[in-house]
Amino acid sequence: MDKLIKWLEKDFSPKMSKINHNVWVTTLKDSIMQLLPFILLGSVFCLLTIPGDVFHIKNYPNFWALFGWTMGVLSLLISFLIPFNLMEKKRLRKQRFIAGCTGLITFLIIISPQVIADKSVGFSHESLGAGGMFVAIVAGVYAGIIMGLFGKFSFFKEESVVPDFVRAWFDAMLPIAVVIVTTWLVVDIVGFDLYNIILKLFMPLAKVIESPWGFPLMSFITCFLYTMGISTWVLTPVTKPVYLAAITANATAGAHYLVTSETIFSAYLYVGGIGTTLPLVFMLAFSKSAKLKALGRASITPGIFNINEPIVFGAIAWNPIMMFPMWIIGIVLPIIIWVFTKVIHFAPIPTIVFDLWYVPFPISTWITTGTFSGIILMLVCVITASLIWYPFFKVYEKQEMKNEENNDVKTELRQAK
Repeated sequence: MDKLIKWLEKDFSPKMSKINHNVWVTTLKDSIMQLLPFILLGSVFCLLTIPGDVFHIKNYPNFWALFGWTMGVLSLLISFLIPFNLMEKKRLRKQRFIAGCTGLITFLIIISPQVIADKSVGFSHESLGAGGMFVAIVAGVYAGIIMGLFGKFSFFKEESVVPDFVRAWFDAMLPIAVVIVTTWLVVDIVGFDLYNIILKLFMPLAKVIESPWGFPLMSFITCFLYTMGISTWVLTPVTKPVYLAAITANATAGAHYLVTSETIFSAYLYVGGIGTTLPLVFMLAFSKSAKLKALGRASITPGIFNINEPIVFGAIAWNPIMMFPMWIIGIVLPIIIWVFTKVIHFAPIPTIVFDLWYVPFPISTWITTGTFSGIILMLVCVITASLIWYPFFKVYEKQEMKNEENNDVKTELRQAK
């Protein structure tokens, strides 16, 4: 165990930290996080559709239209933000707006054949929303690469008398032309179905996550990284597009995808935050150790709102005793949820877009499932997590009490001298 912890600390964690701070990873993460207000607002609009859809109230506003103008255009926005943010991070700020616009146009060129084939009018096509997220990422990355390559290119010499804004116009034309013309040649002239090819490339990822073994694997990886103090936002570029596409399909097309942000953060899994740490918070709050009691009581309020950084970095991260139970929870709870929703059909799969992860349980469980069976399954997860946490907590508590006793003895000896 000591060798494993040493390897994780000295070798694995630094490498993951480098990945986490890579310019491309941070660009993708930041771009998705900048869309969070639209996602949260889309969640609200989705909730507001319930009275009209369930109770069929006359003259009730059609909030699905507003849902479409928020969640329904996420891919369009991401295709702009990726090259925009990349230019910012590469310190090519003059090109950032042009790069963003180029990424957006590239994305529209790629999806146009599919939009025409589906005879979709206006902004209602699924590719503009969560369904086209991977395509938007590819379009944004491609535009960002080309714009970055031409970042310091200029048709004019430094001593040129041509005004700066005119130089900027002409210098931007070449990379824009390269991106747009190459995309147009591939999609329109050659007739290469780039849209569906990209979706097929990423489809295995969605299928893996939406499987009895993929769900626990993804949860384990999330918990594993978190116990080493590595921000799980590093997984956002991989997981968020899959989660968004899945819940959007559940909400609008009657699909039954289980692995969504709603299942994980609002309905069943991460009560108190990643790793289902709320039971541990209350154990610490009533600990016999003064240190653990203080930490637990300070973490209660954040924990209720699913913010668990205080407890993770205060008691779990790089603590061999407490890391292991979080890994177990990351595997066991997803299996329980899969069995009781997909196999036994005891509790429902969330079909409401509700990305408000900070709403306390079981309120969020009721909103996303609307059933008592959903709340029961959530409580089963909490009880199971409590049983996993408890023996490790007692070992940790005993260790801390011993340390405190030793410190007290040392203090008394100093005072006696």
